[in-house]
Amino acid sequence: MAENIFLFVPNLIGYGRIILALLSFYYMPHNHIMAAAMYLLSGFLDAFDGHAARLLNQGTKFGAMLDQLTDRCGTMCLLVTLSHFYPDYMFFFQLSMAIDISCHWLHLHTTVMAGRTSHKSQEANTNPILRIYYTSRTVLFFMCAGNELFYASLYLLHFTEGPIMAGIGLWRALSYGLLPVAILKLVLALMQGYEAAIALGGIDVRERQEAAGKNK
Repeated sequence: MAENIFLFVPNLIGYGRIILALLSFYYMPHNHIMAAAMYLLSGFLDAFDGHAARLLNQGTKFGAMLDQLTDRCGTMCLLVTLSHFYPDYMFFFQLSMAIDISCHWLHLHTTVMAGRTSHKSQEANTNPILRIYYTSRTVLFFMCAGNELFYASLYLLHFTEGPIMAGIGLWRALSYGLLPVAILKLVLALMQGYEAAIALGGIDVRERQEAAGKNK
């Protein structure tokens, strides 16, 4: 009997993340406590689906795609909200969305076309900086968590300064301190998109050479 990969534990966690993300989108305009709780919990569960996949040997291409799409859609919807809250910085949020979605999509698509098992593998990341980014769980967690916390802090800052420490609100301090992380994350995404474009071009060249050889 064939396995039902849609009911694998990591994918069930993924469905839960989607439900939490949708609830956070609903609350975002008017209830920052509920929205932040749902959004952060959805992000927190992101660490568990990968562990479950490795522990139970239930890693699937569907699960990897589900995880990637949930991350990208969650961040995009938060940035849409921030564009509404901070219209003067809308171009930055639009730029962030465009870079994030296009470069990740290109990287993931190229990985699949190249027949690789994961967009995080060493084979999919020949650039030494990107290799460290994807193979070091500490670096990857810090960058992803710092990036998400930066945007989440901006979101919360719209409603409240948060606890005051040393004369500055927590959310304002985090937004200032994590801005370099968010910018670096965009730079890494651009590098990722560039490397993926080069790899995809290589696939095109090989396929054209093979087609030309067959036509001789």
